[in-house]
Order: sequence, then structure tokens, then C-alpha cells
Amino acid sequence: MSGTGAKSAYLSWLGAAASAEAMEAASPAYPNETGDLVIGYATGYAADLIAPFVRSLRNVHAGPVALVVDDRPDVAALLAEYGVEALLHRKAEAWEPHPAMARFGAAVQLLARWPNVGCVLLCDVRDVVFQAPPFSPVPNKLETFIEYEDGALGDHSFNMKYLRALAGDAMAASIADRPCLCVGTVLGPRAEVLRFCRTVMMLAAIPRSEIGGAFGTDQAACNLAVHRGLIEAEIVPNYGRVATLGMTPGASLTFRDGKVVNPDGSTSAIVHQHDRHPHLADPVHDLWGAGSVRQERVQPKTAADRRAKLRQSIARRLPELR
Repeated sequence: MSGTGAKSAYLSWLGAAASAEAMEAASPAYPNETGDLVIGYATGYAADLIAPFVRSLRNVHAGPVALVVDDRPDVAALLAEYGVEALLHRKAEAWEPHPAMARFGAAVQLLARWPNVGCVLLCDVRDVVFQAPPFSPVPNKLETFIEYEDGALGDHSFNMKYLRALAGDAMAASIADRPCLCVGTVLGPRAEVLRFCRTVMMLAAIPRSEIGGAFGTDQAACNLAVHRGLIEAEIVPNYGRVATLGMTPGASLTFRDGKVVNPDGSTSAIVHQHDRHPHLADPVHDLWGAGSVRQERVQPKTAADRRAKLRQSIARRLPELR
């Protein structure tokens, strides 16, 4: 006897992303590759916004790199020049989540192409540059990185908003005293990064589609998965392997001898959110942008953007049949 299953746009997307057809399309393309893999999701960006990531990474990492990108000649030329694998994003005819969530489905498929790599870095692209080999020292387990060392999750309104939306007030309150982790950089052995991606996607299936597929849900799911013990991960302080600078006072950061210098005088292999600070963004782009004009981080909103945001806001408040 057939029953009526749970229905939502997010669940339909999740099923398709993990389908046998999707995995077959991503069947091993590099079965003998044993290096360390860097994965990023870079849709919506022209080559000039991707270039600092690619050029700085290739200065310190010779292993495989794969980016999900739009089908653009300038991007294709850049990636070909630096030996970066391109997975072309094609707009789905059906509903799909925000790129912040869609990237995890793409990462699972990309990991299927490299079944024997050692470690994997899953990270943002537009606001990340590299200053030293990202996999040195070799991680022993999944590493997640603190982005706000002066407070806890409960002090960060953005994170708490999406934690409540994802898992409810009580669950959010239960981890409000824990460190604030940033999902923009996650690194570890291949199997553990794969498990992390799948856990984040499954946690996002809890609420209605317009929450599960929204920007911010990835951050909430990451903190929930780690702090509730759904995955094992080392919580690494800021300014170690990764420097996440979005909440760091700009006056404590400098650019010296071609590198971003942390408040304690150290330098990190991976620098995230440097573009929040113009006195860092400009010299970083001058160093790695190869003469292109630096684009501002925030693009002007069009009338269509505002209408889409209003529709999403309304949809988040309407009930969804499950």
C-alpha cells in the first residue's frame, strides 16, 4: 500500500542531488589522484573576482583544484591557465537552494570524481586568498574554524537567527554558549569532509524549503552538527591555519611584505573575509588580481532583486505541506 510522503522543494532537490544519476555523472574521473583537493563554489562571479583565489592558491598548492562556475569564456580561460577543474553550473528548471546550500550537493559530486585524494579543503572563493600551503600541517581529523573569538554563538545575531529557524529556540539556546564557527572554510580527510557535507544537507531538511535552502542555513547547520556531536571535528582558534577576518577590528590587521598580518603578528595559510577591510582588500587585489579593476563586495540591488527577496520573505512565513 503506497502512502503519502513528505513533500517540499528542498527534499526534492536533495533527492536529485544524491540520486544514482547524479553520482553516475560524477563517477571517478581521477581515480589515481592521491594529492589533496581544494573545492570551491564560484557561481555568479566573473574571472576578476575569482582570480585572486586561483592565483594565490596555485602559488602554494600544486594539487587538484575544482570550482563550480558559470559558463563564461573569461572564467574558462582563467581556470584552464591554472589547471583548475571546472564544473559548470546550469540553472535548474526546478527549484534549487541558495548557492550557500547548493554547494554541498556539488561538493559531494566533485568528491566522487577524486575517490583517492588524501585531504580536502571546502571553502569560499571570492573572499579567500592563500599565503602558505593550506594542508600543512596535515590535518588528523575534520577541522572547523572559529570566526568570532571575542564572543559565543549567542552573541552573534545572524547565527542565532538561522539556528532558531533551522532547529527551534530550544536547540539554538542549547549551544548558544559554544564557539562561533565559520562554514566558509572546512578542512580534513576526504571521508570526513564528505560526511560533513551530507550532514549539513540533511540538517537543512528539518524546516520548510525556504529556510532549508536559504543563505545562513549552511552556517547554522555547521554549528549544530559540530556542537551537538553529530560529526567529530576539531575546533581550531582563529589566526591559526585560517584567519577569518570579518569580525576582526581593522586597526589590528596589517598588510606587510605581501601578506595579511594577524593581530598577534602571525600570518595564516588561508585568509578569509579580507575584503571586509579596504586597507587589506586593495593590496591583496593588487598582488593577485593581475591588473584587473577590483570589484566591490556588495553589488547594487536591482528592482528584481528586491522583489525576489520579498517573495522569499513571504514564503518563509507561509506553511509548507510536508
